[in-house]
Amino acid sequence: MATITLGGKPIQTSGDLPAVGATAPDFSLVGASLAEQRLGDFEGIKVLNIFPSIDTSVCAMSVRRFNAEAAGHPGVSVLNISADLPFAQKRFCGAEGLDGVVTLSTFRSDFAEAYGVKMTAGALAGLCARAVVVVDAAGRSDRVTIRLE
Repeated sequence: MATITLGGKPIQTSGDLPAVGATAPDFSLVGASLAEQRLGDFEGIKVLNIFPSIDTSVCAMSVRRFNAEAAGHPGVSVLNISADLPFAQKRFCGAEGLDGVVTLSTFRSDFAEAYGVKMTAGALAGLCARAVVVVDAAGRSDRVTIRLE
């Protein structure tokens, strides 16, 4: 269990991020087309940008930044994962002209629990804490970072 800070208050998460070198948990998330997508659907290196909602300024900024960075790294899939409905994610990316990243919704999924990022208390309880998990081509966690604020 990790402790993050939200609005100056400590908040616990439901568990721990996958350990470096461990097999990243598979998932089934909902993409922009409303189709289920799994970790194995993406080839090569995967960067999981996990956050509570696209409607927060910091989270929106992270999606913009990852989109810009993705352009210089062919063969890397950037997966932006939040509880936002696919409609909201698609609307945001369309309005921002973001086409280098994939958005996936955790609704109908136990992703937040499986990755240990579900906030267990506070105003955003049930949503994902901000984290980045890099998954190598073999499906192992290569780098993990939970954002403390």
